[in-house]
Formats: sequence, C-alpha cells, structure tokens
Amino acid sequence: MPEQNFDEPAWRERVETYRAEKDEFLAEHPQSPIPPEEREDFDGLDYYEPKPTYRVVARIQEPKEIEEVELATTTGPDRTYERVATLGFTIADEHQVLEAYAAPSQEGLFVPFTDATSGEETYELGRYLELDIEEFETGDDVVVDFNTAYNPFCAYNDGFACVVPPEENHITVPIEAGERAP
Repeated sequence: MPEQNFDEPAWRERVETYRAEKDEFLAEHPQSPIPPEEREDFDGLDYYEPKPTYRVVARIQEPKEIEEVELATTTGPDRTYERVATLGFTIADEHQVLEAYAAPSQEGLFVPFTDATSGEETYELGRYLELDIEEFETGDDVVVDFNTAYNPFCAYNDGFACVVPPEENHITVPIEAGERAP
C-alpha cells in the first residue's frame, strides 16, 4: 500500500543524516560500543543503499490484553518487555508479521527481528527497529522503515548484553536495508 505524499528526496536526506549522526556517535561518544582503541580507525558503518521499497506501511493490531514477555539476551538475564502490538505488512510480495514491544524506560515501540540476510550479510543475531509512536489503535497504519534497521551494540563489543529477537519476529525474505554486519 503506497504512502501518499511521500517526499523521496527529503526521506533520503533524513536517512543519510541519521547514518552520519550514528557514525559520529560510534566514533566519538564515551558510551560507544566501539572499543576505544579502535575508534581512531573507525570510518563509519557499512550500510545498504537506501531503498524506498524497504519502507513499508504496516497495519497495527493490538492484543486483547497487553502481555509481559521475557526476551532472551546475549549474556543474560532476560529482559522484561510488554508485547503491545503486532505489525502486519507486505514486503517482496509476501505478508509478514512482527511483534512490537514497549519497555518501561523507553518511548515508542521496539521491534527486534531477523530476516533471510541474518548471519550472511547482516549481524547473525538480528537487528532492531525503533518506531517513534506512542499512541495507536487496532487498524492504524504506521510506516516501518527498514532503512533505519540497526545492529545491537553487542555486534561491536561482547561486553554489551543485547536482546535476541524472538522466533516469531523472523521475516522470511531478505531485508537488504539498514546496517550490514560489522
């Protein structure tokens, strides 16, 4: 379902700005997951070329009741999230569904996922999306832009504990968008 009033040049500029800010953070910020001794040689992440086809409109479905779930992490212990929505969309002519979560300390929706590129072209344990929406109802449409998919910090440094995407958040087609494997 195409999005009305989509301004592709403005979108491309936003994606490039987001990526430049992320690369600057990773190269310079004290909380960067890039080990300090490697930051001087860090010249940015490897990204797929932005493609509007990986920017989809998803239909939100709220659960009958919000459920607390424990999501596994790379180093334990599990982290508690609330499963607050299901996102249904079509990509590469296939219908896909992802679970969206909320955490008490975060705003918006957190969507960890794997796809057919995981472990090949992208980080083996999966990638994350963050959707900047707080209020929604069943039937609402939301833009899901896989061009902003990013690797968890543990992809760059084993010292970080990262949520492992649950099995139900596997996309069966390749999502050649966002960050590639480090």
